Amino acid sequence: MDFLQVGKIVNTHALQGEVKVVSNSDFKEDRFKKGSQLVIDFNGEYVDVTVATHRVHKGADLLKFKHLNSINDVEKYKGCALLVSADDLEELDENEFYYFEIIGCQVVTTDGETIGEISEILETGANDVWVVKRPGQKDALIPYIEDVVKAVDIEAKQVTIQVLEGLL
Repeated sequence: MDFLQVGKIVNTHALQGEVKVVSNSDFKEDRFKKGSQLVIDFNGEYVDVTVATHRVHKGADLLKFKHLNSINDVEKYKGCALLVSADDLEELDENEFYYFEIIGCQVVTTDGETIGEISEILETGANDVWVVKRPGQKDALIPYIEDVVKAVDIEAKQVTIQVLEGLL
């Protein structure tokens, strides 16, 4: 079975078994909702867990899992990856992508110039911003908007952009 990482357990929170998670997931409202099935990668051993509660506290996601009711039950999972089964991914609408599909894509301009590779996705209020690592230069920030992103080819791992004034 294939898994995708959706976060990392970085700490415990309080005494009731909550864990602090740094998310690298898209659609985290769905991914971490009550009843969601996740997997903890505990040193290569996969531990199935079910989300009992999810809340955001000081910008961090706090999760509590069913049947893990104390700090002693979750302490050992600090530093472990939080995974989701690839089989649990839902089909997306046209022009919607999962983060793992976009990260690692090469970015080229409509003129054929290679810009760099997408290394990260930043969520903003209006639209996502794709961070592009450029050799020997500062990272480029590419807004995921129709005027800029002209084509996304997931199979070829390539994104084509129209360079607007001031973009690069």
